Amino acid sequence: MLLTTPFVTLLAVVGSAMATPLLEVPEADVSHLQARVSPTNMVKITSTTDYCMIVPKNKHTNIGDSEHPGGMTTYCSKPTDSSQGKFASNFWSKVTLKQAKGKNGKDYIQLTGCINPSTNDRLNPNDGGGQYDSNGGAGGKGNPQGSQCTGYASYVELIEPDSKRACIRCCQDKADCPTNKATQGCAAVIPGNYSGC
Repeated sequence: MLLTTPFVTLLAVVGSAMATPLLEVPEADVSHLQARVSPTNMVKITSTTDYCMIVPKNKHTNIGDSEHPGGMTTYCSKPTDSSQGKFASNFWSKVTLKQAKGKNGKDYIQLTGCINPSTNDRLNPNDGGGQYDSNGGAGGKGNPQGSQCTGYASYVELIEPDSKRACIRCCQDKADCPTNKATQGCAAVIPGNYSGC
C-alpha cells in the first residue's frame, strides 16, 4: 500500500514538531514572597486600630509559661479568620504608631504604649511579661516557631502585663528587631512612648 503525498507531509510535520525542544521558561524570582503562615501564628501592624499580636493560648497564663509549641496564638483587633481571638477595643489605653527607616535604611513599623491587661483573658495581670519573635527561640526559628509579621521579614513583640506596657515592631531588617534584650523590657527593645503606664 502506497502512502499519499498529503499523509506523508503530515507525518513529516508531526515528526519534526516532536523533535523540536520545548521552550525553556526561566524560573520566577520568588525569594521576596513569604510562605503561607497559619492565621494563629502571625502578627501584623496596619494602624493603631488594625493589628495582630501573639498572646498565650490558654487563659490567665504568664507569657514565659506559654513559650512552648502550641502554647501561643494570635489575637487581632480585626480578626480575619475564625481561629483568631479578638482584642477589646480598649486593649491599648495609649498607643503610638511609628514608621521609620532602621539602622541599614530598611523600613520598620511599630506600636508602643500602655495596655489594659485585664481586657484580655489570656494575660495574667501580675505577670512580669515576656517576648515573642520571629528570629529567636530554639535554633533562631522564632517563638512561636515559624511565626511571621505580614509584609515584613521579622518581628519582635513584648507584653508586660504588670507594668501595663506592650510593644511590637515589624522589620524588613532583623537587625532592627533585636531578640537578645527580652529581660530589659519594651523601652530597651523598642524605644517609644511608655509614659503614664
